[in-house]
Amino acid sequence: MQCVINTDIKDYPLLSRGKVRDIYEISPETLLIVTTDRISAFDVIMDDPIPHKGVVLNQITLFWMEKFASLVPNHLLATDVKDFPKPLQAHADLLEGRAVLVRRAKPLAIECIVRGYITGSGWKDYQKSGQVCGHTLPVGLRESDKLAKPLFTPSTKAELGEHDENISVADAMRITGESLATQAQDLALSIYSAGRDYAEGRGIIIADTKFEFGTVNEGGKEALILIDEVLTPDSSRFWPMSDYAPGRGQQSFDKQFLRDWLEQIKFNKRPPAPKIPQEIIDQTRAKYLEAYRLLTGRDLGV
Repeated sequence: MQCVINTDIKDYPLLSRGKVRDIYEISPETLLIVTTDRISAFDVIMDDPIPHKGVVLNQITLFWMEKFASLVPNHLLATDVKDFPKPLQAHADLLEGRAVLVRRAKPLAIECIVRGYITGSGWKDYQKSGQVCGHTLPVGLRESDKLAKPLFTPSTKAELGEHDENISVADAMRITGESLATQAQDLALSIYSAGRDYAEGRGIIIADTKFEFGTVNEGGKEALILIDEVLTPDSSRFWPMSDYAPGRGQQSFDKQFLRDWLEQIKFNKRPPAPKIPQEIIDQTRAKYLEAYRLLTGRDLGV
């Protein structure tokens, strides 16, 4: 499997190039999503890729989507290149393991974030106000403490290079409509809880995560489906259970390792991105591969 930074598939129009994913329009109803090896931190895309990271993210998402198929329908149409339209099969070396053909959906205008532990921006908010995104929490919580129950803490969706903003559930309802926001909240909490319980049995704590939902037309009615990535090291905080101890920050299987290095070198969190040393690239790659191995019990063979 080759390292992929950008794709250039001329057979179909490129709809978007995000921080990690390149999305092509195959038909008005169908998209091709290619998960590259790009990595971003603090909303800045690094110039140096993490080899095979995109394959890890895609394969973990496929693992969870299959596991949660009874909880929520998803957008997947085909996951093997041999089942893609013929023009795409000429790009098999590029797409293998990192691309999916999906049903086109209209993404919700909110990010669906679930927090099961108090960390990151939630910990900072709690220290200031005793609340996290409008949820009042008990006095005396320590950094990285497990919450009594997971919290749904939606945010806005920012343009590339800008920051999402936390909003209340009431704000989310105003943006998407009460019915869709309620459905998204219930699904996000259910999927997170199921995923967290499974991952703990595999030695990983999923501290928090972000889900994406979209709507499709089903028999003339708007239906909610799961789209994008699911419980990956990019969309979640993964902590090793063996090292977990409340009262401090935790070791991680996700790109927090890269963020910590950037903080250490005092990166100003604006482009241009600094050159990432090979040692940091190798260690970040190893963390992604280890997360995949622990969650799935399989080896990617890369």
